[in-house]
Amino acid sequence: MPKIRRSAIMPFSAEVMYDIVNDIEAYPEFLPWCGGARINHRDETIMEASVLMKKGLLNHWFTTRNKLYSNERIEMNLVDGPFKVLQGSWEFCRIDEDASRIELDLTFEFSSGVATSVLTPVFSKIANTMVDSFCARAYEIN
Repeated sequence: MPKIRRSAIMPFSAEVMYDIVNDIEAYPEFLPWCGGARINHRDETIMEASVLMKKGLLNHWFTTRNKLYSNERIEMNLVDGPFKVLQGSWEFCRIDEDASRIELDLTFEFSSGVATSVLTPVFSKIANTMVDSFCARAYEIN
């Protein structure tokens, strides 16, 4: 089962980076593989959201339930989609007032053998560039 772990040190606060990652509705504006995003449910500690992955042969909606630890952590677990397993977390560690370390840990497996062989390389590329995309977004809007 593929596992992705990426991190970056940013000249922005943990709060700024958390807000960017948690703004799922903005994903189509800056994630080139995101064809759509919607919030299905949101309260103070839980968000359920659906995202359309659209890149090459990959054209699927998936839904995750995200447990929110304000400005510190987001834990993601699959609700629905082409995956057998999709779970992970974002962590936002304060370095000082205007700097933070962000980290993405992601584990995934597609639900069918054919999907696994065809889509795993595409999704791996998406997942491996996610931290870079969120970092670029931080520079763009701040």
